[in-house]
Amino acid sequence: MLRINLDFLSYIESIAHKDIIADKIQLIQYSPKDTILTQGEQITKIIVIREGITKCYITEENGKEYIPEFLSRGEIMGEIEYLGKMPCLCSVEAISYVEAYVIPLSIFDHLLKTDLTFNNVLLSVEALRVYHTSERASFQQLYTVEHALEKLLHLQEKNQVAISKEDMASYLGITTRTLNRALKKIQGEE
Repeated sequence: MLRINLDFLSYIESIAHKDIIADKIQLIQYSPKDTILTQGEQITKIIVIREGITKCYITEENGKEYIPEFLSRGEIMGEIEYLGKMPCLCSVEAISYVEAYVIPLSIFDHLLKTDLTFNNVLLSVEALRVYHTSERASFQQLYTVEHALEKLLHLQEKNQVAISKEDMASYLGITTRTLNRALKKIQGEE
């Protein structure tokens, strides 16, 4: 539900301080509600979250949003679109205060061409992403909305972050009305 990759963050922090590229990788702060990436736009930078929580969401043609993931520490954004030469698939918005490494495309490209360790770490990141996407798809098929909602509420409490009802519904792939019914059902069971 909340994606974190501390190994990748550790690796990025180690290369962010190397003399050759230290002045090119920036540490940028985002406030809640700030848009970090915009769906449909070309990628101009690669982002790795150092602190904070973001929501990655897709806006469909009918205006409805779907949130595939909440991303946090060590998660990378923009690399798939850059590698595939595609516009940004999702918009990414800060839910909490976010601090992120912003890697210029030229540096990302340089690392891809010259750093075998970077390539191996990035491949591991992408493999994990496919694994978690498959895991989430099966979870959504096999468990009730109430069960998924309870996990989401626990995540919210554990990370002390406020997730709006609209975002919860978008993440669960349900309407706000269905979410409210599920909340009532959960509260009735307590």
